[in-house]
Amino acid sequence: MKEQIAHYENKLKFEMDPSDLFDGMTNGENLIPLDARKPHGYEAEHIPGAINIPHRTMNEETTAHLDKDATYVCYCDGIGCNASTKGSLNMTKLGFKVKELMGGIEWWKYDGYATEGVKAAAGQKIECAC
Repeated sequence: MKEQIAHYENKLKFEMDPSDLFDGMTNGENLIPLDARKPHGYEAEHIPGAINIPHRTMNEETTAHLDKDATYVCYCDGIGCNASTKGSLNMTKLGFKVKELMGGIEWWKYDGYATEGVKAAAGQKIECAC
């Protein structure tokens, strides 16, 4: 049983669901959504407040301006996409605190949260307590 508890505790250290991200951002936690998809995906639709750094371009130069105290929550399209996993790995190797968003932007919308971009979806908006 100890091994199983350790497994779930460890999993929660590295993953976050859309509700946790929404609540954390609403409560002013230092969480930054990071869209690890190509720019056209980000431009079409992204989580409010997100930055876009495609996983293939993540390196010391492209991330030099980022806050090392923040936790970056990497996401992509969802279950059929692994850009968030690749982005999470790259950002961790670069020394950032990272979590991966479970379900990506699709589950963000499924949970009823708004997106921004050319194809923005309506939904509950983040009311930052900053």
